[in-house]
Amino acid sequence: MAGTPDNTPLDPAAEASAAAAATSPTAAGPLTTSAATSPEMVRCALTGELIAADEAYWGPPLITFEMLIGTFFKTLFTAPSNLKAILFSVDDDVPYAPHVRPQLSQRRTREQLKLLALLLVILAVMVGILILVSGSVTL
Repeated sequence: MAGTPDNTPLDPAAEASAAAAATSPTAAGPLTTSAATSPEMVRCALTGELIAADEAYWGPPLITFEMLIGTFFKTLFTAPSNLKAILFSVDDDVPYAPHVRPQLSQRRTREQLKLLALLLVILAVMVGILILVSGSVTL
């Protein structure tokens, strides 16, 4: 699948028209044999190395805890109406080298644990505030 320089896939209509223009006899330049036989290369989103597109593992982009929190607060204070679209939108898949899947899995797990820890801290603070406001705890 062809993509833009940041590895986001093109829509099928644009891809088909680009392929038709490249193979058309009226195209600006002749089609070289090396370009026609070489596999399409993409950059791994984690390491940046070049890999063949058909060998790549295509998955969702890695979103770090810092990126998530930064985007949340920036959007909350600048354009709160866009918060739903940013948090619940589905990103296009990006390519990863097959040998980095274990590393990618570990990083995703670490980022999820950071988010879980933050949510537990927020919950603990809220419970603490409720206990202070109520004055006593009766279980």
